[in-house]
Amino acid sequence: MPTLHHKVEYMKHHKIEAFENLVEAFQSLPSIGKKSAIRMAYHAVMVDGFAAMKLAHALETGINTIQKCSKCHNMSEDELCTICSDPYRDSSKLCIVQSAKDILTIEESGQFKGVYYVVSEVRDLDEAHLFYAVGGVDEIIFAFPPSIATDTMILYIEDKLQGLEISFTKIAQGVPTGVELENIDIMSLSRALEARVKI
Repeated sequence: MPTLHHKVEYMKHHKIEAFENLVEAFQSLPSIGKKSAIRMAYHAVMVDGFAAMKLAHALETGINTIQKCSKCHNMSEDELCTICSDPYRDSSKLCIVQSAKDILTIEESGQFKGVYYVVSEVRDLDEAHLFYAVGGVDEIIFAFPPSIATDTMILYIEDKLQGLEISFTKIAQGVPTGVELENIDIMSLSRALEARVKI
């Protein structure tokens, strides 16, 4: 009986363009190498077409409906995300992160009950929008992994907001240098948030 390896080898020697395109599509995703892409593509077209169609539908729906929150730039299906529109969140505490993925990570920790703001890079920062986002805020918490680039961003944001009655803190240095928040265990992230330090 032909194995998966034999079938894949057959496909390699008898080019199937649709399959090759599917492998390339999977391989373009983060952390997916060629072997994994081939396994996923083969499973999708030869093993479980229903699950593959379900994935395709979910991808199409997500791309067409998920947008940036107009206030914090988190992922949202509406103009305001569920966090910004939640009246029970503490809007006096603003946590600035580099990615909407970081919001998912911090929310999973259950340690933070305030609101968020996403700034990927200094050059992406809209100063007028930043001032809009910090209205009513008395503490800004920088939840950035330590690096020269993030230190520069912290200084830049502090400089732009100087004169406002806002205290600036950052998560404690239990977070390793150069490691993304999503790769830090929840306990370490919770402690880093709880033990945040004044800047």
